[in-house]
Amino acid sequence: MTATTSALGSREERHVPPMGGFSATLLRIELRRLLRNRRAVIFTVVMPVVFFLIFGVGQKYSNDNVGHGNGAAYVMISMAIYGAMIATTSGGAMVSIERSLGWSRQLRLTPLSPVAYVATKMVTAMTMGLASVVATYCVGAMSHAHMDPRLWLVTGLIAWVGSLVFAAFGLFMGYLLPSDNVMQILGPVLALLAFGGGLFIPLEQMGSTFRHIAELTPMYGVNQLVHAPLTGTSFDALWLVNLLVWLALFVAGAAWRFRKDTARV
Repeated sequence: MTATTSALGSREERHVPPMGGFSATLLRIELRRLLRNRRAVIFTVVMPVVFFLIFGVGQKYSNDNVGHGNGAAYVMISMAIYGAMIATTSGGAMVSIERSLGWSRQLRLTPLSPVAYVATKMVTAMTMGLASVVATYCVGAMSHAHMDPRLWLVTGLIAWVGSLVFAAFGLFMGYLLPSDNVMQILGPVLALLAFGGGLFIPLEQMGSTFRHIAELTPMYGVNQLVHAPLTGTSFDALWLVNLLVWLALFVAGAAWRFRKDTARV
């Protein structure tokens, strides 16, 4: 009885940090861990820039007018989205490795709340996504990409904020897939989503059947939203609906798997 009372007393005296433990220190540690992964940096920051230089510079369409810019700017935006998609997905999927190492279980012994843990992962993934967008845009600005000055900020923000869908997707997959081959599985999946959503091949060049399929993919909404300011295409509410529906599905999936995972702790 005495031991039980003592244990209850210790539980009542446990210090709960503000914001559930979400802090700049924890976020800085997570970012340093991510930046130490050279493979992740190459795939998320360097590769989109290289793709832009290959497909966006020196091509016949690079200097063609595309709405309020040129073809190089159109390719630059596509590569920025692609890089942000890889960065945020891989950042979220890192939770799979932490689960296999027992790190998630260790964190459950600390006052860090599950919401703060998930929020930290999301912010870390989005920070890497921002780095990818900024790197691609900087190289684009130093090369032949051209568009109205205000569109640099507008399209960059849409590309970055829209990649939140894939941060949730990566987190969901991190809880769903085994740790030893999560990115080996997600790599081809991301490539298919990029092609299927019209990121690499304009939807106008696809057949009607593929266009209808593309409208149902997670990439479609953000891809249309970010290119519309450049091409001058009128806003379609279905683009935003596509983005929000997929975001809600992935967040709900991640929350579902998180509850099942921590229920075993």
